[in-house]
Amino acid sequence: MNYGHLELRIEELLKERDISKNTICKELDIPRSNFNRYCRNEFQRLDANLICKLCDYFDCEVGELICYVKE
Repeated sequence: MNYGHLELRIEELLKERDISKNTICKELDIPRSNFNRYCRNEFQRLDANLICKLCDYFDCEVGELICYVKE
């Protein structure tokens, strides 16, 4: 059964705030390869600590960062 999937809005938030991937990876100490997978929504599980870091960095709520897509 297909329950849908989650999508991260990282790319949109980066563009809205004019922040580069290099900058955020350096400031949050996130490996660029892992970050790129999250940006492309190519993940199986979400790291709660990463989600907290991103919400703090973007000064946003979880719902602004993660969207549920029903299929």
